[in-house]
Amino acid sequence: MSTLTKAGIVDYIYERTDKNRAEIKDLVETILEIMKSAVKKDHALLISGFGKFEAYDKRARKGRNPQTTQTITLPPRKVVVFRLSRKFRAELNP
Repeated sequence: MSTLTKAGIVDYIYERTDKNRAEIKDLVETILEIMKSAVKKDHALLISGFGKFEAYDKRARKGRNPQTTQTITLPPRKVVVFRLSRKFRAELNP
């Protein structure tokens, strides 16, 4: 199994269009920036037929350093989760 990278996406689009690589790379970067800003600002990004990215706050919690077994407090943080759309889930699990 291999992982699709940003460069792989650029190559995939390049092979199927008449645009040059630089234009495609800029386009992909722009799309990713739009997606990141939507998650930061609205805490959610919905792509119909694909899924939804949601950001939420996690509270501070107690944790343990596995090397020293010392109890520590982990600071609050933001976490992003991805939920598949029903349509995409049905395609993955026929």
